[in-house]
Amino acid sequence: MATKIKPAASQRIEFENSRGVKIAAALDLPKSSIRAFAVFAHCFSCSKDFAASRHIANALQNEGIAVLRIDFTGLGHSDGEFSNSNFSTNLEDLQAACAWLSAHHRPPELLIGHSLGGAAVLMAALDMPNVKAVATIGAPAAPDHVLHLLGEKREEIAQNGEAEVLLAGRPFHIRKQFIEDVSAFNLTNRLKELRADLLVCHSPIDTVVGIENAQEIFLAARHPKSFVSLDQADHLLSKREDAAYLAGVISAWAARHFPSTEKFYEDAGHVIAAESGEGPLHLNVNAAGHALQIDEPESVGGTNRGPSPYDLLAAALGGCTTLTLRLYANRKKLDVEHIETYVDHEKRHVNDCEQCEDGKKRVDHFDRRIKIVGNITDAQRQRMLEIADMCPVHKTLEQKSHISTALMDN
Repeated sequence: MATKIKPAASQRIEFENSRGVKIAAALDLPKSSIRAFAVFAHCFSCSKDFAASRHIANALQNEGIAVLRIDFTGLGHSDGEFSNSNFSTNLEDLQAACAWLSAHHRPPELLIGHSLGGAAVLMAALDMPNVKAVATIGAPAAPDHVLHLLGEKREEIAQNGEAEVLLAGRPFHIRKQFIEDVSAFNLTNRLKELRADLLVCHSPIDTVVGIENAQEIFLAARHPKSFVSLDQADHLLSKREDAAYLAGVISAWAARHFPSTEKFYEDAGHVIAAESGEGPLHLNVNAAGHALQIDEPESVGGTNRGPSPYDLLAAALGGCTTLTLRLYANRKKLDVEHIETYVDHEKRHVNDCEQCEDGKKRVDHFDRRIKIVGNITDAQRQRMLEIADMCPVHKTLEQKSHISTALMDN
């Protein structure tokens, strides 16, 4: 059974917006070279940890796109009062997120927004020349479309200045300033100014933001633009399969806009390890035309987005062992279904090593365990254990090697 590789863990991020409010975010970094950075804006009254946003972030990670998911002011883990927020503050939070990425990594080139967050990323992208692509999910064509969620409370807000409104079953204080602010934006009139590629995703049975909103956005924007119908999905993408489908669509669309920057070296005799600039200790490696990553754990200053050099050394031993045994089993026509080699590495003091002589030195110790699945005898299994020691990498590690080093011209 193949081993499942999980995406890199999210990094919890905090930064201040222009009003000094602390905004919480999660940065999802891929375990590969980063093609681009994206910012995800959640729906009205949701948060960055909304299930669909995590699905999308994970899918984009697998395509080499890093995603910064933010909590708008007063929501999720961000500071501030929701009652003091509005569409304008959402835009400010987005701008602060993009500024943080620009300062610590590089400017975002992809914006994704759900519901009112979709309207926000469309509006924000108009003033962000670095943004190459925008994807919306169930977005309203006009930000003030959200006001219908207030129902009869809207009149109470107009009279008293504020009211408590139930949104998705949770109570929120909405003030008159929110209504006035969100009503001041005319999104569709400005969409012709959008220079980024656009993907509009919407369900035809969305009862919160009707499908006609997608039509208005699509017609108002210029090409290149695309529309994807989220058939049978509700507004919140509450079904896992709907969220997974949407994640696949957005990641596939985004991958076409941000092709891999990995270089292919025709000279297959070289292995090149170069600093990537994407982390203090992160490296891009070209191994005979194959792209790899090297990093160190966070405990020693890395970002843990790739194996360490010693991890790769252990992998070389394990891989060589498995391949050597497979070639032997095939040649001898043994009934072997599957081979796995487990390798652990550590530095040991020589006095802990029975095979070593000098008690003051430390030696590299590799603990290798081999799993062989198949219909073979104990004698055949023992012989395969002996063959493992004939692995070329095993022999290289046990004998002394010579390394010559020289400087190259810049």
